[in-house]
Amino acid sequence: MTTTSHQTGQQKEQLAAQWLQQQGIQLLEQNFRIKGGEIDLIGLDPQQTLIFFEVKYRKSVAYGHASEFVSVQKQNRLIKSAQVFLLKHPQYQNHAQRFDVITFEAQQTEPTWIQNAFGVDAF
Repeated sequence: MTTTSHQTGQQKEQLAAQWLQQQGIQLLEQNFRIKGGEIDLIGLDPQQTLIFFEVKYRKSVAYGHASEFVSVQKQNRLIKSAQVFLLKHPQYQNHAQRFDVITFEAQQTEPTWIQNAFGVDAF
């Protein structure tokens, strides 16, 4: 039985969630969805920074590294989703916030964590 890319993505998100918890991240939500967007993981670090995580996996780096596949359009969807999350959870509106990317490439078992992968001026 072959694993679909959706199943592989879910497996990598689970691995990322477990790994982040080991790094001291308190996960608040997984797969936060709105119309037109989704945030893979949302968590708080020990300093109470609210972090919105995008998890990316690439079977091969032949066509680029996983982090290169977080396009400007994807970033905009993540930002919009984060704004909705904050409207639904006002208790986090005064927390410092950032967008991080977690990547897995090829057979990598421990992810690469790119902190402050992108930002937004009006956020």
